[in-house]
Order: sequence, then C-alpha cells, then structure tokens
Amino acid sequence: MTHPTSDQRASPGLTGRISQDPSALVIEEVLRPQFEYELQHVLPGYLLIEQALLVEYVRLEILRPAEARSIARLLAAITPEALQAHAAAAMTDIAFAIETLVAGGLQPSVPLWHVDRSRNDLQACAQLMALRQQVLAIADELLALIDAALALATRTTRIPMPGYTHYQAAEVISPGFYLAAMAEQMLQSCQQLLATYDLINASPLGAGAIAGQHLAWDRAQLARLLGFARAQPHALVCVASREWALRVSAEIAILGTSLSRFATDLLLWGGSQHGFIDLPDQLAGISSAMPQKKNFPILERIRGRTAHMTALFTDLAMGQRSTPFTNLVEVSKEAGANLIHQLSSARSTLRLCTLVLKNLEFREDRLLDACASEFFGGFQLANTLALAHGIPYRRAQVLTGRFILALVERGAAPCDADATLLAAICAAEGHTVTLDEPSLQAIFDSEQNLWAKQSTDSTNPQAVELLLHDQQARYLALQASLDKRQSSLAVVPTLIQAALGLDSVHHRPQ
Repeated sequence: MTHPTSDQRASPGLTGRISQDPSALVIEEVLRPQFEYELQHVLPGYLLIEQALLVEYVRLEILRPAEARSIARLLAAITPEALQAHAAAAMTDIAFAIETLVAGGLQPSVPLWHVDRSRNDLQACAQLMALRQQVLAIADELLALIDAALALATRTTRIPMPGYTHYQAAEVISPGFYLAAMAEQMLQSCQQLLATYDLINASPLGAGAIAGQHLAWDRAQLARLLGFARAQPHALVCVASREWALRVSAEIAILGTSLSRFATDLLLWGGSQHGFIDLPDQLAGISSAMPQKKNFPILERIRGRTAHMTALFTDLAMGQRSTPFTNLVEVSKEAGANLIHQLSSARSTLRLCTLVLKNLEFREDRLLDACASEFFGGFQLANTLALAHGIPYRRAQVLTGRFILALVERGAAPCDADATLLAAICAAEGHTVTLDEPSLQAIFDSEQNLWAKQSTDSTNPQAVELLLHDQQARYLALQASLDKRQSSLAVVPTLIQAALGLDSVHHRPQ
C-alpha cells in the first residue's frame, strides 16, 4: 500500500480541524504498527462492540431496526484485508476504517449512525475484551500444567529423594511431595488470575471521551451484551484507567517468578552433579563438540522466558507512571505495547512446562543413591533423644551433630550408624541413651524417613496423597469456573444477534 505523504490533504469527512494526513514517518513508525496490532488482536472486539451499539441505537430510536440490521450485516462482512485497503482513507486508524468501510456500503446512507460516539471508550472496551480472552487462555494453560503436575506427583509419592535447603541436602522428600508444591503454587496463581478477571470484567463502553455521553445509553445492557459482569460506573475511570492491564500483568509477573524457581530446580536436578531426572531425546539437545553430552535446553528456554513474564510488568507500569489521569495515547496504547508479548511468553512458557512434566522421568536409582549418602535422620534422632530419653531439645541437637560428625570422620555411611558411639557421646554429658542398633539405623533409613513425618502437610506418602486428592478437587472446581467464564463470552455474538432480530450474523472468532 502507498503511504500518504505530508503534503496530501486530510482524509475527507474525518476531521475539520486537521488539514493534512499524518506524515509518512508517523504512519510508518506509529500508526501502521498500531493498526496491524489491532487487526491481529483487537478487531473482533471492535466489531462486536459496533454490533452491540446498534441495539442501543434502535432502543434510543436513533436508527430503525432495518437500518441496524443492514449495518450489522456490513460489519459481519468486514475482513482485515478490507480494512487494510481503507487504512489510508481513514488516517490509518482502525475505528475510522471500520466506520468509513461500513458507511461506504450503506445504500441509502444512514446519517445518524455513529452519533454521540467517541473512540476513547470504544478503544478501551475493545482492548479489555481482547485481554479477557488472553486471561482465560492463560488460565486454560495453567490448568493443563496443574493436571500434568498432579498426574506425575501421583506416580511418585513413594520414591525418596533429597530435599535441599540453602543448596544443601536437608531432609528426605519425594518427587510427588515436590510436585504437589508446584501444583499448589499454580492452583493459587490460577485462582488469583480468575479473581483478577472478575475484578476487571467491567465495561467501559458508553463513557464517551471523558465525561459521559449526551444520550441515555443503557450501559448495563451494553455490558451484558458484551459479556461483562457490570458497567464501570465512572466515565473518567473508563477511559483513563488501564489498571486492569497492570493487574493482569502483575499476576503474570508473579507466575513467571514462581515458574523460574521450579525451572531452576529441574535444571539443577538434570545436571551431571545430580542426574536425578531425564527427558526423552525429542526434548533434549546435543553438544556440537562433546558427543557424550545430553543437554536439556528446553529447561533453559523455560527459565529464560519467565524473565519476559516478570520484566515486562515493569515496562507496563513505567509507561503509566506519572501520567495525568485522563485519556492518553501514551497510556492507552504506548504503555501497553509489550503486554501482548508478556502474555504470549506466559502461554508459551506454560505449554513448554506442561510438555516437560508429561515426559519427565525421575531416575529412582540416582535418587536412592543420593539419599543413602546423606545423614537425613539427624532431625528425627534429635527428636527421639528429647522425646524418648529426656534430653533437653537444644542439647539433643548438639549431641546429634557430634554423633554425625564422628561418623563422617570415621568414613561411615548413614546405614552404619553405631548405637554404642551414640550412647558414649550422650553419656559424656550425663545422659543415658539405650537406643538399639536396628532402631538407630532405621532412623537413618531414607524410606523410613519419608514415612516418619506425621503432620498433614508432610512428605509422608499418605499425607501427600490426601493433599493431591484435595488439589484434584480444587483443580476441577477451577476448571468448571473457567468453563463458566468462557461460556459467557462464547454466547456474546448470539445475544447481539437476538437483540438485533437477526438469525445469524457471522463474525470473526474472538
């Protein structure tokens, strides 16, 4: 398409104030990219909004029902290619392009169509409708990840593995216990994301440019037709605030931070130092110089993409910070330019995480070997000395530490725990300990350690299985909640068609 030059007259019929079209550079650097973005991501919302407004025009007796139906059919026939062709004649603005394209097809013309209208609330509403779809899509991806985490956790609750604090082996856990933690974080993220959806699901349509509109638009009806829970009650908030973008972006940033931490663990576990996990060859990479290596670059990609999920929130917040609370292109368009990249990164990252969990294998032999080399029974031994032998708990901790250090200096393994040595160390401080050898060695047995915890939040496989059962129920409830929200948006075209008295108005899918 040929871009207009700065000496061309302004697009006829669009403005009486500006005598020339935007310069070629402004079109190339600003308007054209915005136009392309809205064609790709926001156009369905614009068209549904225009159709919903027709319902109100009829109610207000501005248009006759036949006129509204004629306009609705022209709106339904609009394609991105047709709008592209009208871009130059509409100052490379999607709202103007829709208006001019429809007006040009009306025979006879409908002079009162588009009376009492502003682009400000129109743009805010279309952007919010596009964001709603993205939020639900991300929630859908989150639920798929939760499902994969729960499935893998269920299969691995009884396999001992080292658990780490401060990068040091600390206690015996299980893959199932760890994955239940991941599922818990993702369940919270999904719940919060859907709560955020409900918070922002208020229609700005009908607010006009800043101060409301002259006609008595039924804003509650417009909200209902477009699948909103309610109308935003303040006109200035409708057009000035993009807090809804910040709230969603903040949730994505938090989710990215959590996912990066889980990805870090998997990267560490997949390294040669541990070798706790494996992935099939189709999810692995090679070294061009070292043929003995099997790399897991997919985990690096996941962690790398979580950076976009978190960092781009700052970009969005800085774009709004210190701006006047009114309608501004700086806030409504420029500040949110990278929001779609953040959301796309979130969806991609979640899909990759789900793929990994569906194919992840825990190497039980390596996990058991790692557990066997660590004195994981120290916590339990200190408790036993206090509870069964009356040693003050802090001294029991000290004596347990001395006992383990003595075994390490001997080069003994945890399975070689010496009851005589323990009794002697305790006797040196005046404590009599009669713990026999089998009982002491059981304390340092990895599998026994896994079952030893009794609290409901523990690694005990029975406790983990109960937790997973609860998480499965919460997952199903969230899935039903998501389905309900998706269904409310799916019926929007049908509601508008019925209100216009049309059997079918085809539209681009949202």
